[in-house]
Amino acid sequence: MKTLVIGASTKAERYSNIAMNMLHDYKHEVVALGRKEADTDIVHIDAGFPNYKDVDTVSLYVGPKNQEEYIPYVISLNPRRVIFNPGTENPDFYQALESAGIDYEVACTLVLLRTGQF
Repeated sequence: MKTLVIGASTKAERYSNIAMNMLHDYKHEVVALGRKEADTDIVHIDAGFPNYKDVDTVSLYVGPKNQEEYIPYVISLNPRRVIFNPGTENPDFYQALESAGIDYEVACTLVLLRTGQF
């Protein structure tokens, strides 16, 4: 199951970085998208809008004010679901996903992983 982390960071204290590492630890395939390309110990962070294939889940770590450009991109990837982590809640994004037939959750990727609900 492939998970795309949007808002990925190389900074170890950032929740997106913690999520990438935890997803890897839980044996999920991880791809990552950030403001600039970079490498971490487990994944290359891409910039722009790569054409990822077979994305099951998008884990969002970008605040609502910076999400607009990602809405059509995420819909084009046709994931099974999008997880809106704390601070990323956006009713306009929810509506766009619903219109495209994509499920979403307002949840925390870290909690979902730790409790076996991911």
